[in-house]
Amino acid sequence: MKKKKVIVSVTNDLFTDQRVRKVCEFLVNNDFEVTLIGRKLPSSHAMPQLPYKTKRFPLLFRKGPLFYATYNLRLFCYLLFHKADILLSNDLDTLLANSWARKFKTNCKLIYDSHELFCETPELIDRPKVQQFWKTIERKYAPKVDVMYTVTESIAEIYRKDYNREVFVARNISDYQKIELVKSRRDLGLPQDNRIVIMQGAGINIQRGAEEMIEAIQLVDNAVLAIVGDGDVVPQLKETVREKGWEDKVLFFDKRPYAELLQFTMLSDIGVSMDKDTNPNYRYALGNKIFDYINSGIPLLVSNLPEIAGIVKKYDIGIVCDTHEVDEIARQLNTLLSDQVRYHQMKENTKKAAADLSWDHEIKVLEKIYLDTE
Repeated sequence: MKKKKVIVSVTNDLFTDQRVRKVCEFLVNNDFEVTLIGRKLPSSHAMPQLPYKTKRFPLLFRKGPLFYATYNLRLFCYLLFHKADILLSNDLDTLLANSWARKFKTNCKLIYDSHELFCETPELIDRPKVQQFWKTIERKYAPKVDVMYTVTESIAEIYRKDYNREVFVARNISDYQKIELVKSRRDLGLPQDNRIVIMQGAGINIQRGAEEMIEAIQLVDNAVLAIVGDGDVVPQLKETVREKGWEDKVLFFDKRPYAELLQFTMLSDIGVSMDKDTNPNYRYALGNKIFDYINSGIPLLVSNLPEIAGIVKKYDIGIVCDTHEVDEIARQLNTLLSDQVRYHQMKENTKKAAADLSWDHEIKVLEKIYLDTE
C-alpha cells in the first residue's frame, strides 16, 4: 500500500523543535511519508540526519509582518504544488497558508497543533492591533480544521469554550529514554566543583524570570547558573553579566542539538522554570524542559503556575516559588542545595514522576488523532 503523505509546517528553523521532531518520528514509525518545512536563518545549523525529509525556506525578512507574509506565501505555494493526504499546521502563524492550500486539495485533512495560546503571548498582548489580526485568523480558521490538539488541558479548555469544538491534549513530555549520558562536565565546559543550576530552552524570552535568576545566583554559594539555549532576552543577559563581572557565576551555552542539550541537563543539580504570570500563555504553559528535568533526575525550582506547579507538588520533586523577588529565589535555591536529605528525596521522587509522565501516553493521543482519522 502506498504511504500517506504528511506535510508538517512550522515557522522556526527546525533545529531545536522537539515537539515537532517527536510528532514527525511518530508519523514515520506509523508508515507515513513526512516532509517538515520551516525557514533557514543565517545562523541556522546544518540539519542532522533524520528519518524524514526537511525543507527550509531562506527568506529576506526575519521578523515582523513582512516575515509572516512572505513565509506564508512561500508555504502556500509549496503546499499548493505538492501532494499531501494530511497538512499539519503547527501554531497559528502557519494556519493561514495551510487553510488556503487545503481548499485546493481533495481528500486532504488539515490538522492543527497549537503549541501555546498564541494570541496571549507577551509579544502580542501589548500590541492590540497586531493581537486582533492574529485573533481574526484564529477565529476564522481554527474552527474549520479537521482535528485540533494542544499542549495542556488548561489551554484545551479555553479553545473548547471559544470554538465549541473537540480539542485533544498531547503534552510536551520528553522521549528522554533514548538519550544516554556520554559527556562529562569537563567535555561540556562546565565547572567540576560547583553545583549547577540550569535554565534551558529555545524560548528564553522576556518575562521568563531569567533576569532575576542571574541576580539570584550571585547569592547562592558554590553554585553557577548555566543558560543553555537562546531567546530574545539572552543578548541583554550577556551584556548585564559582562558589565557586572559575573562571568564566573553565569555561563552561557548557545542552542544545542537535543541529545547534547540533555547532556547539560543530566549533569546539572537543579532545573529552573521561572515564567511569570503576566499573560495566559505563560500561566498555562507546560514546557518540554520540565519533563527533561524530571527525566534527568534533578529537582526543580519553578514559579507558581498551575500546570507546572501542579506536577512539582504532586510528585514532591522540587520547590514552588511564589515570588520573583531575587532574595527569595536565592533563599529557595540555597535551601534546596543545603538540605541534602530533602534534595535526595526529591531526586528519588523524580523516578516515580518520570514513570508516570511518559511520552508513550502522549503517543496514544497521537494514535487517536492520526490513525483513527485515516
